[in-house]
Amino acid sequence: MKNLTIYQSTGEHDLFVQKEIEEVRVSTPSSDSTVTVTVNIEETFQEIDGFGASFTDSAAYLIHQILDENDRTDLMEKLFHPERGIGLSVLRNPMGSSDYAREMYSYNDLPDGETDFSQSHFSIAHDLDDIVPLVQKALQLNPSIKLMASPWSAPAWMKTSNSMIGGELKEECYSVYADYFVNYIKAYGKEGLPIYAITPQNEPLFVPGHYPGMLMTAERQADFIKNYLKPRFIENGLDTKILCYDHNWDRPNYPLHVIDDVGDAVDGVAWHWYGGRPVAQHQVHKVYPEKEVHFTEGSGGEWIPAFEPAFSNVMRTGIEIMRNDSKSFVLWNMALDEENGPSVPGFGKSTCRGVVTVEQKTQKLTYTLDYYALAHFSKFVRPKAVRIGSTSTEEIRTVAFKNTDDSIVTVLFNDGEKEQSIELKQDNDEILHFTLGSKCAMTLLTK
Repeated sequence: MKNLTIYQSTGEHDLFVQKEIEEVRVSTPSSDSTVTVTVNIEETFQEIDGFGASFTDSAAYLIHQILDENDRTDLMEKLFHPERGIGLSVLRNPMGSSDYAREMYSYNDLPDGETDFSQSHFSIAHDLDDIVPLVQKALQLNPSIKLMASPWSAPAWMKTSNSMIGGELKEECYSVYADYFVNYIKAYGKEGLPIYAITPQNEPLFVPGHYPGMLMTAERQADFIKNYLKPRFIENGLDTKILCYDHNWDRPNYPLHVIDDVGDAVDGVAWHWYGGRPVAQHQVHKVYPEKEVHFTEGSGGEWIPAFEPAFSNVMRTGIEIMRNDSKSFVLWNMALDEENGPSVPGFGKSTCRGVVTVEQKTQKLTYTLDYYALAHFSKFVRPKAVRIGSTSTEEIRTVAFKNTDDSIVTVLFNDGEKEQSIELKQDNDEILHFTLGSKCAMTLLTK
């Protein structure tokens, strides 16, 4: 008999709860009413980096300055510690302000009309208040964490709009912008924070009118990576990976164009979930199987307000993201407040949801459904695990992994409208018979 650890989510007030085998095991029902899920250890796919979210300026401020010390210590352990928490192991942070920041800022802000091609004013001083201390603490709790970074905008003086809002990167600033990335990576390195991967631009095809953003077409991104960014990394001995695109599933032609052009200068593709379907990841990966696949941003929010559809969306989409070759699954803000903020001045009403909620008025800390959904993946799937084969349907969605200690993790989600009897098999051996309610999730660790 294999040693099983089981966690189940059955409703808003019963999320990621550990269950004894006898609580979920059922006697063998008739075969015609049972779905058999077979895990195939011999069928292997991508190596896993992990699961996580972002220390935006807003999230870091709330956790580092609003929470009291005891709650902050407890939260950080519950987020990052592999045993005492859920073991988050990927952080993808904005380079400068995003929509979720208390102010507009870059690492080289200048008065109107001034330039700094020598980067003499470059500084990450802003991040030293909240972001850097929290990332350092996260790495202490989980040394396996990989750090990614993405800019929402270049400094205003490098852009055609002369603002962090709108515009494109000026052609004469391609070189100095490459230096900006090098300086960021080196500055974080001095703080003991190695940057594993960057993307040249967050959501390069979306130019918002009320928060930082910057248009970067596929042609311009390819030019920037091939002729400026990658050569600068080589000159400075940086092994930070470059991931292209960093936008929605609905435009796979963009990363294909970039990789066609730049070849080995790019290491992989980053994706978001706000348009298209996760199969786009696989479509691009089939053409370029040597390139890494990463899912770098997906936020929940009030556009899926009810609990059940919202939890279902994270579980369903997370499983499909991993089944479509991704090495990572990263949500958006690690924390937001009771008003879904703070957001940059002029942003308007925010509808996003954080992994936790930190109320500014009361300092109350609440773990949202995103925390528990992430836990279904991150608690037992450790970095360097390998995704393995598992049968999956539109109703009973599954994804499975093999850790380096040979333990097997199977994540299941019943996307159907009725309770389902399930037989889990591993290497043709029956592991467990159980029932899984409609829109319920289960994670099983088999040793």
